[in-house]
Amino acid sequence: MKKELEILEKFITEKGLRYTPQREEILKIFLSVEKHLSTDELHKIVKKKNPGIGYVTVYRTMKLLEDAGLCNEIDFDDGITRFEHRYGHEHHDHLICVKCGSFIEVVKPKIERLQEKLAKEIRFTALRHKLQIFGICSRCPK
Repeated sequence: MKKELEILEKFITEKGLRYTPQREEILKIFLSVEKHLSTDELHKIVKKKNPGIGYVTVYRTMKLLEDAGLCNEIDFDDGITRFEHRYGHEHHDHLICVKCGSFIEVVKPKIERLQEKLAKEIRFTALRHKLQIFGICSRCPK
């Protein structure tokens, strides 16, 4: 967690913003939870530890964390924006069930190589990507 705090502090300083205890606390709490969190879910957790931190502060901090490369914004096409850890985590893709909302994280180097090959073939410099496949999971009736 120390490295993530250093990254956030450096990013905020470079942007000419203030490094506040609230931003630090939100980052620490976010990093302590290993799941995809919506701003609302994170705010509820933060509020238990520090009732003085408002929803807007959590929302803006998560956008800062994303810009700093510490988290990714994830949209499972259900109207809820979630965030997942990025720094120090292996890139992965998502298979999302449109019936129950469950998802599976997958790491497939072959898919990554195919994406790199595609970009190279058309002389495209990929900076980042996300692959999300929507379907029906094995637990849901077809």
